[in-house]
Amino acid sequence: MTIRKCGLISIGCLLAAGVAAGQGVGSGVGPGVAPLAPAPAPMPAAAAQLGADSMDWNGMVWEAQEKAQGKLAEAQAKVQEKMAEVRQKLALAQEKMPLAAAFQFGQPGPFARFGGGTGDLEYDQGRSCLDQHRWDAALVHFNNAASQKGSHAEGALYWKAYTLNKLGRRDDALAAIAELRKSYASSRWLDDAKALELEVKQANGQAVSPDSQSDEDLKLMALNGLMQSDPERALTALDSLLKSAQPPRLKEQALFVLAQNNSPKAQQMLEQVARGSGNPDLQLKAINYLGVPRIRKGDGQNRPNSGQLLIEIYGASSDVNVKRAVLNAFSADRDGDRLLQISKTEKDAELRRDAIRRLTSLREPSRGDALIGIYGSEQDKEVKRSIASSFASQGNVKQLVAMARGEHDPEMVRYIVGELSRMKSPEAADYLMEILKK
Repeated sequence: MTIRKCGLISIGCLLAAGVAAGQGVGSGVGPGVAPLAPAPAPMPAAAAQLGADSMDWNGMVWEAQEKAQGKLAEAQAKVQEKMAEVRQKLALAQEKMPLAAAFQFGQPGPFARFGGGTGDLEYDQGRSCLDQHRWDAALVHFNNAASQKGSHAEGALYWKAYTLNKLGRRDDALAAIAELRKSYASSRWLDDAKALELEVKQANGQAVSPDSQSDEDLKLMALNGLMQSDPERALTALDSLLKSAQPPRLKEQALFVLAQNNSPKAQQMLEQVARGSGNPDLQLKAINYLGVPRIRKGDGQNRPNSGQLLIEIYGASSDVNVKRAVLNAFSADRDGDRLLQISKTEKDAELRRDAIRRLTSLREPSRGDALIGIYGSEQDKEVKRSIASSFASQGNVKQLVAMARGEHDPEMVRYIVGELSRMKSPEAADYLMEILKK
């Protein structure tokens, strides 16, 4: 009940009491006796006072309601801001979906990130903002990624220049290109930067709106149509597009169109990009396209096996991101032979662990003896734990017991016994009993 209603009820009660007093109700006068003339009552003054008080209360209530509405509006704004953050994080998570899953639906997959490092998150967020045409936000992320001097600093400088050009800040864009050329004289982004620099200089002096851009979807439609009607011209257009200053989404989807074509020329172009003829981002994308199942949907034509090409790329590169992309391609193609080869020969312990994890995830029992051999010659304890964990996840008690019996490091024996103790197996129980009897 509001304060205003309480005030009105109080006034009504006082008026009713006054009327009752005027009629002799409760006065002790018997029936048939004329009532006494009512004395002048101070009701109007009291009512006026109560009315004034009620108005004061009403003003306070209205003021409180206005404040409450203001607080509610602030809370709603904060909720909307949090929802926007959640949507952005969801978009980033969707970008990191496995690329092979995208092929399942016949669509170009999102840009995949392999491994983590300094500036990776900022770089990915900047790329996402570019796709959404949020140029100001993209610029902030690329500035951060470039300043962190991580593995994507070169790409961040290129996309910073690209974004500045979109914002109409052409002198700043040229300065960013100059910084890329000075700081990373052998960068594989310099060819793209040269094309962008030419575009910026040609357009210098013209007014530009941040929202002005080419119709990417229309270009892709034209490219797909041309691929059906005149493949040779389409491949020439694709080559030109991949070498020009285009948005990342357009380049990656153009590469997808190229990967879907089984002609020798198209496969040669894809191979060149996978070997590093384009920028590093496109190279990772091309490597992953080489790892998808080698049947082109609809025509049943077998694509040449790319295993040998990928192992050559792996051996020739010193870029960890490239090596991880190759491992991912082998995993997608279920190429256990080459994963085993890398598990045996790779010098970097982290990459070796990655190859072993991918190999064991294929769940091929025939690889057990080979992994036991790797375990026996391995010096890195993390790699050895990775092998033991993989056998435990498969429920392979026999291999775990064999490893424990041949292991001389007490720490590793305890680790393997810990895995066996969680497995409900008679063979595991027998080995544990052997330990108790010693």
